[in-house]
Amino acid sequence: MHACQSGPYGWAGHRRTVEPARVTIPDTTTARHEQARLGHLAPPGPVGATDRLRVLLVEDDSGDAFLVQELLHEARAPVDLEVAATMALARPLLGSVDCVLLDLGLPDASGLSGLRQLLDEAAGVAVCVLTGLEDEHLGIAAVGEGAQDYLIKGQVDGVLLTRALRYAVERKRADENARRLREAELRQAESARLERGLLPQPLIDPTTAGLVSFYRPGRHRALLGGDFYDVVEVSPGRLQLLVGDVCGHGVEEAALGVTLRVAWRALVLARVPDDDVLPALEQVLVSERRSDELFATVAMVTVDVPAARATVRLAGHPPPVLLTGGRAVPCDVDPGLVLGVVPGTSCPAVDVDLPAPDWALLTYTDGLIEGLGGSARDRLGVEGLCTLLKEYRESVATPHELPRWLVGQAELRNGEPLADDVAMLLVNAAGATW
Repeated sequence: MHACQSGPYGWAGHRRTVEPARVTIPDTTTARHEQARLGHLAPPGPVGATDRLRVLLVEDDSGDAFLVQELLHEARAPVDLEVAATMALARPLLGSVDCVLLDLGLPDASGLSGLRQLLDEAAGVAVCVLTGLEDEHLGIAAVGEGAQDYLIKGQVDGVLLTRALRYAVERKRADENARRLREAELRQAESARLERGLLPQPLIDPTTAGLVSFYRPGRHRALLGGDFYDVVEVSPGRLQLLVGDVCGHGVEEAALGVTLRVAWRALVLARVPDDDVLPALEQVLVSERRSDELFATVAMVTVDVPAARATVRLAGHPPPVLLTGGRAVPCDVDPGLVLGVVPGTSCPAVDVDLPAPDWALLTYTDGLIEGLGGSARDRLGVEGLCTLLKEYRESVATPHELPRWLVGQAELRNGEPLADDVAMLLVNAAGATW
């Protein structure tokens, strides 16, 4: 492009033809202190290699490019400058620079459209417009589009140019940090919405039975996974419990878990016969999942408190554990087939007696038992879980402490935090001794 009229620093009228090249601007502490002594800069500390800026000048006029190099050289700016005459030549270099000085009159990109093009392709890179067009409205528009600054040729010297580059990079970093913070806040809000869906408020009369619910996400994720649970008292003294786990981890799996939990609650509140609930839930899973590979394991337990009996239905899920008389015994139930693999497969129902008056029933997801059981080869498993629970009365004072204590014991044997999500429901007769 053409240089503007002569400015106070001799921007125009000193044309020298140079080939676009990479230029390293010398940086010596002595020279910078001399600048400070003359009033141009405050005395800085030593500038290390990590403080140098990598700047790309996109300028088709070799004379203007040379003058930018001269200004930075005279200011002893800690800048590694690279020059590209066109946007096409600049594109391969955008990933290796901190800041771009952009002329708005390039042969292959001009005006604000060229700026937009650069901003689209240079995510995370600060952009300063350096042009001979002294147009206040254009400058405001350029900053509004996303440029960090708008500089006029002939109105900046080397010190001001260096400062503008520094400020632009810091502003861009601040903008990127604010964007990442906003994204984190959105993810946190999304996680909270999923948590409200996966971990609902149980619908149960506290005088009917004691209930403890527990959920903890796996160590590798900030978002919830696909574990879910629910409890509904469908009639006085008759409870329906659900614990489930959608395979995989992530937002989509968690959303599917929410869908299944809400569908299950709607089915039991609608008084759908118990034998028909899980087949209907499988229909929801098949229709809502994003791929045929997604499946879910489920444990559905119907507890008749006055009759001291539970009916257990499993779909590929580990069996509940009955706690009574200081012992822990897994319920002898066919684990069945996971939901979504062979749609239409029935889930057998098995009745389990609950010895009155001292009983508790623990239902959980496999994240609790998939860690190591104390050796480098064997998993904790259901048998190891029951072994842990032999000591529960000596170690746990109240039912509310049991789930967290169990996770702590499982992690102790695993040697590190459990990798998968853990969900648990512990139900016991109201007023029962612990």
